[in-house]
Amino acid sequence: MLTSKITIYNVGIYIRLSREDDDKVMMSESITNQKSLLLQYVKENNLRVYDIYIDDGYSGTNFDRPDFNRLLNDIELGKVNMVITKDMSRLGRDYIGTGNLIEKYFPEHNVRYIAVTDNIDTFLDSSNNDIAPFKAIMNDMYAKDISKKIKSSLRAKQKEGKFVGGRTPFGYIQDPEDKNHLVINEEQASVVKRIFDMCLEGLSFYKIAKQLTHEGIKTPAQYYSFEWKNNYNLKYGQWHSKTIRDILTNQIYIGDMVQNRRSKVNYKIKKVIRNNPKDYIIVENTHEPIINKEKFYEVQKRIPKNVGRNEKKENHLLDGLLYCGDCGHRISIQARRKKDNRCYTICNYYRTYMKQKLCTTHSNNYEKLEKVIINSLTNMCLSYVNKDKVKNNVLNNLTEENKFNNKKELETLTNDIKQINDNLDIIYIDKLNKKITEEQFERIKVKLELELNIKQKRYNELNNDIKDTISEESKNKLINEYINKFISMKEPSRELIINLIDKIEIFEDKTINIKVSFADNI
Repeated sequence: MLTSKITIYNVGIYIRLSREDDDKVMMSESITNQKSLLLQYVKENNLRVYDIYIDDGYSGTNFDRPDFNRLLNDIELGKVNMVITKDMSRLGRDYIGTGNLIEKYFPEHNVRYIAVTDNIDTFLDSSNNDIAPFKAIMNDMYAKDISKKIKSSLRAKQKEGKFVGGRTPFGYIQDPEDKNHLVINEEQASVVKRIFDMCLEGLSFYKIAKQLTHEGIKTPAQYYSFEWKNNYNLKYGQWHSKTIRDILTNQIYIGDMVQNRRSKVNYKIKKVIRNNPKDYIIVENTHEPIINKEKFYEVQKRIPKNVGRNEKKENHLLDGLLYCGDCGHRISIQARRKKDNRCYTICNYYRTYMKQKLCTTHSNNYEKLEKVIINSLTNMCLSYVNKDKVKNNVLNNLTEENKFNNKKELETLTNDIKQINDNLDIIYIDKLNKKITEEQFERIKVKLELELNIKQKRYNELNNDIKDTISEESKNKLINEYINKFISMKEPSRELIINLIDKIEIFEDKTINIKVSFADNI
């Protein structure tokens, strides 16, 4: 039965210091100062210390702290019936969690709580106890403000192209002389290069992963084993399709810094969510590339053609290229039938919603279909053997003058965007320092963000235009080589086919629409 008339107290002294709090003195000194103050208080009040609990480097918004949990366990076992901290913020900075401890948990376990410098003692009838909830809210607001400042500082570094992540991307390490700069890890980079080459050879994500696993190539999880506990990839060295895709689509490998891909829900919750790609912070040419841009963007074209082919026992020349012309979904190639030893195509949407009849089978004898498509492609290539004609049909060219003007405009936009972001940081700091009112802050913020969105949109448009024409000459040359090679071969390779064909649409009436990379559709 609970009683407030306790004559013998077993004191649990709790001390906490977070990295955010420790901006003026050394951690050890701050811990020492708290300990000295609390021991002096215990001595002056003739109290008996059961144990001292110290969490060094833990945020007050997180109550999952090693020694704090040990303190709660000792309370549950009846070993501690008084908790003393320097102030309420040492107990915690989340007003909900702190309030729950003071208003519910401690009273339920007949524990007396004292915050020395806040003059709070839960066993006394004092006005200081009445304002404890307000102090908890102020402590929470302080934690929120600190979180905003840290986030703002990190965001500013990200916009400057400085690396601020906890774990470097596979293929890179932090520069020993500058932790915000990436340098190539040659051992890992060789694996990255090989993955890109294997994709260009026409291998699916699954095939690449299977080959690397078979050869015993170390996975990213094995390199970062200090962070990956109970990880299947770490234990067995197993590469997976998702890992391959993540590497092949990461712009970091062409020398561009890509950050803000993920973020925490808020300053109290550790849960991390994936951000929308439009919110990524991308700064170009910040470090040495592992993959050149021509190869990277060529791989991006291949990726849609290499999905959906993971574990097929039999690979086909047109895998991943077939689409339903009526519903737009993929058409797959079924396993070879035993009765006639033939393969047939089927619309995936029809197969999934067969009972609802949302589409039709689009069934075709695959061998015959492949012959028709290869013959059509051959005729198309023959009509484009003339290199001048190929050159005029490959891509929309930008004149050198336009390219120069676009690059100059990009430079101007880059400076403008940086200036606007700097101004946003300045007005935020001015608001915190109460140099401007909340109303003034909101008015200036809206104006700056509107201007930023306009310039950012124009920047993205120009940047995409330049990227699309980065290797125009080399692409023309490559396509000519592919066409000549294709015409001279009796049995074209998968690599050649996916270089020449973007997409094949098959309609229910057997009409075939072949979208090629070098001309109008067949």
